Amino acid sequence: MKNIYSCVCLLLLFSCSKLENYNGVVSTDKSKPGIVTDIKVINFNGGAYITYSLPSSANILYVLADYKVNGTLSRQTKSSYYSDTIVVNGFADSKEYEVTLHVVSRANVMSDAVVAKVYPDTPVYKMIFPTVNVTPDFGGVNIKALNKFKQPVGIILVETDPVTNRYEIRDQYYTKSDTINYSVRGMDTLPKNFGIYIQDQWGNISDTLKQTLSPIFETQLDKNKFFVDKLATDAKIGYGWELPYMWDGNTDGSSTGWHTLPGSTFPITATFGLGVSAKLSRFALWQRTGQYTYSHGNPRDFTIWGSEKDNPADVQLPVTSAQGDMAGDWINMGNYHYPDPPSGARPGAVTDEDIAFAEAGVNFNIPLANPRVKFIRFAVADTWSGGDFAHVIEITFWGNPY
Repeated sequence: MKNIYSCVCLLLLFSCSKLENYNGVVSTDKSKPGIVTDIKVINFNGGAYITYSLPSSANILYVLADYKVNGTLSRQTKSSYYSDTIVVNGFADSKEYEVTLHVVSRANVMSDAVVAKVYPDTPVYKMIFPTVNVTPDFGGVNIKALNKFKQPVGIILVETDPVTNRYEIRDQYYTKSDTINYSVRGMDTLPKNFGIYIQDQWGNISDTLKQTLSPIFETQLDKNKFFVDKLATDAKIGYGWELPYMWDGNTDGSSTGWHTLPGSTFPITATFGLGVSAKLSRFALWQRTGQYTYSHGNPRDFTIWGSEKDNPADVQLPVTSAQGDMAGDWINMGNYHYPDPPSGARPGAVTDEDIAFAEAGVNFNIPLANPRVKFIRFAVADTWSGGDFAHVIEITFWGNPY
């Protein structure tokens, strides 16, 4: 379980900030500095704040804390002489630990040791573990968990190797999100022995949740069977960017896609048939890129509506609704927000990183609770420019059409 590769990846992704450079000017004063006094401790999840009073000396450089976080692994933390607080973190359990404090002079002379006792609250990785839920999903498994403190953690999925009969890492997912919900796909439908554990940024590892699950069958829907089913409330199309370009297989962000005329009423809607009755699992969306990335008519917020009727009737769809709501023959299969630019740049001032992200296409899950459907209405509630028109380069659906 304590896979070295996993630890290295986590530490690289969540590396601690560099300690301040305490070298300073070397002092010729070799006298031993005094000790810290008036020690107070404030515990938090997995760590503690230790406050103190410094000895009166102009030759102090920093305070050094030495402590063991899991019985064997030692850590050190430094705090500048400008501060009266040092933070100790990364403890594996909620129990008493000893922290040894030294005052260090500019001549690199240490004071006598002073021991502070801390009793961290339950570490975050241990708080997350009981919330982990793993269920079968289309082409794999879905993993949910809660990370209420929004701390960086790794969710490690392992699977029994059929040859060695030992757990091997299948997927590693790193996040600070408070609500963890993602799927690992690309699997067949045979039963598999899975394990999942949580790892924090200091390499602490939780227990392992073990389950035997069978992924649900999934395949990409055949776009050759898609067809236009224009309804009266659908947006008017312009510039020769007809609806079939939305599923022609061309994901180049500079190519032709679906494009409506300005003046459209929200939600800006397009309707098409799948050519089959399918239990949908997910879809991928490609936006118009280049100078239009995260701008112009690219969808920002949108809803996928579906119908299992043979000839679903037209209806003016609401701009806002909840997943599962009905509007005539149509059911809201999910409300979606296209992810914000990964770089954090504002829309309209995106980076090469943002463009590459958009060009790769973005995957969205469709909740399992939805029924099989034969028709789709793609309804745009807002665009990245806020304009009254919309465009999409390509959309691809996966699910079970059998």
